[in-house]
Amino acid sequence: MKIRATLAPFAVALGLTFTAGLAAAQETVTLKVHHFLGPQSTAHKLLFAPWCDKIAKESNNRLKCQMYPAMQLGGTPPQLFDQVRDGVADIVWTIPTYQAGRFIKSEVFELPFMVKTAKGGSRAFWEYIQQHASDEFKGVKVLIAHVHDGSELHFVKQNVATLEDIKGLKVRAATRINSRMLAAIGAVPVQMPVPQVPEALAKGVIDGASLPWEVVPGLKVQEVTKFHTEVGPGKPKVSNSIFVVAMNEAKYNSLPADLKKVIDANSGVEASVWAGEVWDGTVAPGRKTATDRGNTITILSDAEFQRWEKATASVDDEWIKDVSAKGADGKKLLEAAKALLNQYDK
Repeated sequence: MKIRATLAPFAVALGLTFTAGLAAAQETVTLKVHHFLGPQSTAHKLLFAPWCDKIAKESNNRLKCQMYPAMQLGGTPPQLFDQVRDGVADIVWTIPTYQAGRFIKSEVFELPFMVKTAKGGSRAFWEYIQQHASDEFKGVKVLIAHVHDGSELHFVKQNVATLEDIKGLKVRAATRINSRMLAAIGAVPVQMPVPQVPEALAKGVIDGASLPWEVVPGLKVQEVTKFHTEVGPGKPKVSNSIFVVAMNEAKYNSLPADLKKVIDANSGVEASVWAGEVWDGTVAPGRKTATDRGNTITILSDAEFQRWEKATASVDDEWIKDVSAKGADGKKLLEAAKALLNQYDK
């Protein structure tokens, strides 16, 4: 009887500990998801909505997303990477190269005439990060790495079919590499985040914009522009931007093992390929919004395409010098990126 009386408190304590542990294991984790576009954007509706639904289902609703589109947690688009690293948000979707010069090895995929499709380009980009640029993402867990469907050029008043047509036009650029590309073909680059573009076009601050078809309907760019210039089928796009879905490392590490498995199962190369497929699927509907309005779409001739490629070769050379100045072999990294694209982006 004395032994039982002595052991009773320990049994109670053990039971309480087990119950507390069980409760912790069953606790719902709400993830704050932050990005820079609105609730009607591709990122919100076609990337995060299904992704969040999937992790909720696979975790028996123990993982949930609280979405904050259009920078609702504050800050500016270039600050998103640091926000997720510092724990302001648990997960972000961002263009890391909005911070010029910081993700210099990764921005190789933004060089002119590199990527043909978002699907193949995203697979290549994910693998490139794992092999050559993971150090640029310290402090976060990269869940998805992808490119978009490729930037086209959209103009308010000018039909651009040749290098001569674009000379001197003020054109929105997404990133520093995009700016260099536009300068190389004779335009005057004006770098700005995508949410600012419609007003800048409407007010004449810029004459045109480098944008993928994917964002055109959401921003109603087809209503403030009348002319669109693109490359022919099967050709690498004029330019691109890189994106990552990144998670706060401490938040990920705090999850119980079974919830980490759910995140892991919805991350990585296949998730990146899926994101690329999502963006590829936006080209036709985005383009249709322009043709439905009677806008003019110009496809570069083969001869003109070659002129543009030649004119932008210096952008590659500048990037190689920049990377090499920071201690990496720029030439080898460019070759590695092209090899991955040749393998996956056909």
